[in-house]
Amino acid sequence: MQVKSDKKIFVTKSYMPPLEEYMKYVNAVFNNAQLTNGGPIVKELEAELCDYLKIDNIQYVTNGTIALQLALRALDIQDGEVITTPFSYVATTSAIMWEKIKPVYVDIEPDNFTIDPNKIEEKITSKTKAIMPVHVFGYACDVEAIQKIADRHNLKVIYDAAHAFASRYKGKSLVSYGDISTLSFHATKLFHTVEGGACIIKDEIVKKELDLIKRFGHNGDEHYCLGINAKQSEMHAAMGLSILPHIYEIIEKRMHICNLYDSMLQGRLKRPKLQKDLEYNYSYYPVVFKSESELLRVFEALNKEEIYPRRYFFPSLNLLPYHKDYQCCPISENISLRIACLPLYPSLATEDAEKIANIIIKNLD
Repeated sequence: MQVKSDKKIFVTKSYMPPLEEYMKYVNAVFNNAQLTNGGPIVKELEAELCDYLKIDNIQYVTNGTIALQLALRALDIQDGEVITTPFSYVATTSAIMWEKIKPVYVDIEPDNFTIDPNKIEEKITSKTKAIMPVHVFGYACDVEAIQKIADRHNLKVIYDAAHAFASRYKGKSLVSYGDISTLSFHATKLFHTVEGGACIIKDEIVKKELDLIKRFGHNGDEHYCLGINAKQSEMHAAMGLSILPHIYEIIEKRMHICNLYDSMLQGRLKRPKLQKDLEYNYSYYPVVFKSESELLRVFEALNKEEIYPRRYFFPSLNLLPYHKDYQCCPISENISLRIACLPLYPSLATEDAEKIANIIIKNLD
């Protein structure tokens, strides 16, 4: 069946599973009457995600931002500095600053926009506690180089893998790297639970610590540590269980749209470089224009046709107005002025993707 053209086209559109599949789980929740606190649907989703991602454990939580905060707490990082990237969604910085930790920015690689490992060590001080890189747009950080640096300086590595669901590097899920990796299951992601996130933890003791922290720090009447409520509901888990069986179809349809953009744009816009040994998840379609003025002109032309791409990621996070000091990251600052993500979702009609590409081509310098 041909996908119908959307009147308004946004950068993404949440995938909705067949209603009857979702209602099967909803009915089970109603019959069981347990809505939260680690119910059977949550446990089933965690088991299915471990099986799909080929990982040993996963802690399903309320969102991807709290997942980062939980990771910092579970690793006992509550002060000092965390080295991170300026090129990400603001949640990466927000999680660090919310925990009263200073983000120290390291500029990005010009080819795939992930943190440049060659510039990390010069930013390490006696206050540095961890490195928090981002697998931006689902492309892999240089995980081997980052781990070597972390080992040399006795630092923890927390990967913000919000974009990396289903991406695999050297035969392993990207979320299997680092001391902790975090995921976002927000409605905009290729796999979502409406709202949600997860932590994947290497150390068994840290895993138990994070499990306690996410449920107020107590087990029954025994209070072990300061905690917070990051437990996820059965209804959210039901959405995930309804979508996960369709993940191969979702990725295949996104790949089709990406390939169509590639064939029409024919390299006229810069794209992130796909690393060797990376199985990409087609989570985004970022393009870099020659200048910000070219980007804005293309946006204006698309908006007139009710097509709304988005400036991912703008501004460069080192330029956020609530930072007390300026940390220079020229590559990120330059790229963030010129980059945007084109509409990409499974139900995007081929004719709409072709229209988007044609409008872009007509308005390039």
